Amino acid sequence: MTDNKSAVAVNRYDENVRKVIPFYDEIYEQIFSVIQAHCGSKPLAVLDTGCGTGTLGQMALERLNLSELVLCDPSEKMLADAREKLNDQPCEFHCVGSEKLDFENRFDVVTAIQSHHYFDKATRETAVKNCFKALKSGGIFICFENTAPFTECGVNNMLKRLEDFEIKAGRTPEEVKSHSARYNREFFPITITEHLDLLRQTGFSVAELFWHSYMQSGFYAVKKV
Repeated sequence: MTDNKSAVAVNRYDENVRKVIPFYDEIYEQIFSVIQAHCGSKPLAVLDTGCGTGTLGQMALERLNLSELVLCDPSEKMLADAREKLNDQPCEFHCVGSEKLDFENRFDVVTAIQSHHYFDKATRETAVKNCFKALKSGGIFICFENTAPFTECGVNNMLKRLEDFEIKAGRTPEEVKSHSARYNREFFPITITEHLDLLRQTGFSVAELFWHSYMQSGFYAVKKV
């Protein structure tokens, strides 16, 4: 079943998401590359919003010098999977989406991976503001989102490429068609330019694109010291 916004069933999420998002595992490698470049080896307080089944949290425990790890997700079932995956490791869990976060000046790193594109414009702005508020000065916000090409031709070509990827990954034609039909109906991509503008308007002193593939784009933004 699904009790979050993803079309992928919770009990098969880790397996099936790789059939929908190209280079899914590389996305996480890129995230930790950015964290290492910006933060070095110092102790880090990390907040992962929309944590899903805890993939990023598990990797953070293995790779980072953590002073604190907090995982949030609006889905109780996702959090249950995350708790099982992390196997009683020292971290906090909160059943809340980033649009309802209430942390202030607490974290060195805040992440939002494939979660904000389900929001309308106003809710997305609130979610990004909450992530900004949760950061300490000098902290870094990292997000990956489905993004929109700039033209109708670009959208059509991107969806065709993604459909071809999904078929090769083992999805059925019906599953592929259903996923493409969700574009701008169940998730609402904005362009790379709009993402960067939103980060700057929120108050980040640095806003950069660091990854793009098919529909997914990775951004980081730094809260001014």
